[in-house]
Amino acid sequence: MKSPFPGMDPYLEQHWRDVHHNLITFAQGLINYELPADLRARVEERVFVETIDGPGRSMYPDIRVVEKGWPQGPTNGSTSTAVAVAEPLVIEMPEEKVNQGFIEIIDVGSGNKVVTVIEIFSMANKTPGEGQELYRRKQHELKEGRVSLVEIDLLRGGERVLTIPAGAIPPSHRTHYQVCIRRGWDPAHPGIIRVPLREPLPNIGVPLREIDALAPLNLQTLIDQCYENGRYDDLDYKSEPEPPLDADDAKWADALLRQAAMR
Repeated sequence: MKSPFPGMDPYLEQHWRDVHHNLITFAQGLINYELPADLRARVEERVFVETIDGPGRSMYPDIRVVEKGWPQGPTNGSTSTAVAVAEPLVIEMPEEKVNQGFIEIIDVGSGNKVVTVIEIFSMANKTPGEGQELYRRKQHELKEGRVSLVEIDLLRGGERVLTIPAGAIPPSHRTHYQVCIRRGWDPAHPGIIRVPLREPLPNIGVPLREIDALAPLNLQTLIDQCYENGRYDDLDYKSEPEPPLDADDAKWADALLRQAAMR
């Protein structure tokens, strides 16, 4: 079963941990078929720790109650009757280890030099915290190393962290979703691709070395494969997506879902 939406399905954003992993795996497979014989796409990951109460963080169900209360001890040797106080419930709030995947395209003929990095954003990229700081540093390092960078943002929530600042993007390209491409040999001229909610996802060109042709990557094929392999035909289309759509888009989505007999 396919998604009822023509392009990105906004209901998939609520399941982004699963979708994100699948997108990276499927993208690696697709892009490898398009690469010259001496290039390879490899999945890599960076690991960092974020506190569970960081700004904008969602609460995952790994909070455990570990004791009934604080241990009661002597009160400075006093033998007088203790004053009754409210006993707090002690809760363990663990820091969360985050594994953030991305794709590197390497040149096997030059000692596995990194040619291009493909980033599919997660909320760790778009939420203030260590994950976002690491990504900002990586953007700079790739630019200094003249490595091409493809940033794919299919999340409406969080901060925009594309190479091109939000204020520099013209209104025509300030769409729900976006793709930013920066060529390693020309970092001063990154490009932005508009990805509206109501249109199919584009087929983008991934830059490799300056001598190479662009490698095509069909984002719609990736999302369709994630939807099918993840068996997301059980999504609750009768409710609103998270984050919610604005009034105009909500009206459009309602008509679309009713036409598909999903409302």
